[in-house]
Amino acid sequence: MTYCILLIVSLVMVGCYPHREVGFLQTRKGLPTYEPQEYKPYRLHRNDEVIYRLVTMDETISKVMDQNQGSSSGQNTIGYRIHADGTVDLPFLKPVPIVGLTLKEAQKRIQDSMRVVIPDAEVRLALNNKTFSVLGDIGAGQYEVYKDKLTIFQALAMTGDVDIRGNRKKVRIIRPVDNQEPIVLEFDIRTNSIIGSEYYYIYPNDLIYVERSKGSFFKVDSYTGFLGLITSSVNLFISILNYTTLINQ
Repeated sequence: MTYCILLIVSLVMVGCYPHREVGFLQTRKGLPTYEPQEYKPYRLHRNDEVIYRLVTMDETISKVMDQNQGSSSGQNTIGYRIHADGTVDLPFLKPVPIVGLTLKEAQKRIQDSMRVVIPDAEVRLALNNKTFSVLGDIGAGQYEVYKDKLTIFQALAMTGDVDIRGNRKKVRIIRPVDNQEPIVLEFDIRTNSIIGSEYYYIYPNDLIYVERSKGSFFKVDSYTGFLGLITSSVNLFISILNYTTLINQ
């Protein structure tokens, strides 16, 4: 019976997931503290694809663009890939270097170049490959970066949250860097100081990876499962105890 009591106590201590292990936005001592950093807009990479939109009152140019793109609105949209040399090929223009620029900077550069040949040109630019990926105990899939300053918590909400068995102490973001090796950002997502830090925002082409927590095999996901585990363990030890008693008689 003593062994049974010890087992129950052990299960109570390790059999479920306390808030300190899985809770978000914690402020307790012992968690890492991350310094806030200013948000940096995404900069275009080689092989990114941009959506280019030209608006002009020039009827001749509008007709040409409409024929090329099957549009009758005078507003032309098509995707263009950034080449290995960092340039993008657009109608009426020589290759325009835009790699390393933000979307606003690239939009202005293209518009300035376009106005040399089309004085009233208005250009709008957007990123076509606006997705991030997830892997590990968070599920697996690809999701859209649907707005600027998409946070890690919003990204997790889109994926269905981190699995209860996921290691929230070591979440990783693998972030491509143009023409360089990708960087790996590792952080503890439980701390409140993640807000506004370098780990807070998700960018296009990011990969979020969450590994399984060590020791999760010995834990249960809910109190119902926990109670079932204790009940089964108690029944097992009572049976063993009764069997041992019968042998010793």
